[in-house]
Amino acid sequence: MKKALAITALAATLAVPSYAFAQQADGPWLVRLRAININPNTSNGQSGALPADSVDINDRWAPEVDVSYFFTPNVALELVLTYPQKHDVSVNGIGDIGSIKQIPPSLFAQYHFATGTGFKPYVGAGITWMYITDNNLSVPGAGSILEVRKSNWGFGLQAGVDYALTKNWYLNADVKYIWVSTKLSDTAGLGINTDLKVDPWVFGLGVGYRF
Repeated sequence: MKKALAITALAATLAVPSYAFAQQADGPWLVRLRAININPNTSNGQSGALPADSVDINDRWAPEVDVSYFFTPNVALELVLTYPQKHDVSVNGIGDIGSIKQIPPSLFAQYHFATGTGFKPYVGAGITWMYITDNNLSVPGAGSILEVRKSNWGFGLQAGVDYALTKNWYLNADVKYIWVSTKLSDTAGLGINTDLKVDPWVFGLGVGYRF
């Protein structure tokens, strides 16, 4: 009898942390607000008057909102949103050639590792749709407008960590690398017609609320 009571007491003791951790598990929704740095890793082919790897798109800071839904404690889907971002564009040897605005909504499938602690690392993979909302590119002195493809799909990888401050509030650090490109061409016979790889790193820091 005493042995049975001891086993029951031990089982109850072991169940307490698991129950407490289960009670900490929040609802399926996690909304984050991040400050992100979009850092394009541009490259282009030699085309007409445009030398290879001569185009540069500046990096910039921007706000980002993402909404995640957890299908299980480990598997989630994250929708990443921001407003159109303006990037200045330059060409080596020519200088500034104007700017573009683009919006890159993204969708990532994520796996969140169970650590039993406040640190909750995750990895993800997904797709990005880069849409050019405004194009103000031209070649100075050449009377040439540079056209860009309005939209294109890309693929991205992601890694990050959430740190639980309370039952609902989290700190977040996140990094993504996205493979996405556009087409660059001109209207004044300079022979420019090449793929422009944008391929940005996106670094983010923010806070999240789970419910």
